[in-house]
Amino acid sequence: MTQTINTEVAVNSFYFADPSGRKPFPRRIEWNGQLINFANEGLRYLVEQGGQLVQLFDMTDGDNTYRLRSENDNWTLVGVSGVGVSV
Repeated sequence: MTQTINTEVAVNSFYFADPSGRKPFPRRIEWNGQLINFANEGLRYLVEQGGQLVQLFDMTDGDNTYRLRSENDNWTLVGVSGVGVSV
């Protein structure tokens, strides 16, 4: 089941998927007063929207999958799916 969230979140930490440091992935976010730590693996999608590049990330904490959107240095938690979803 996927829970739609669409709430701005703070990304507190990043990791880099390549040695050049050009592919940052979120490692930890703060949402609803909780820190959520992601595994060092995830999927990154690049989408062009109205001539602007938007990044979508699917990240997991081991129980849930979190879809994040990065646009103009703002981060939005789009939705959460998985066994431990509770909002």
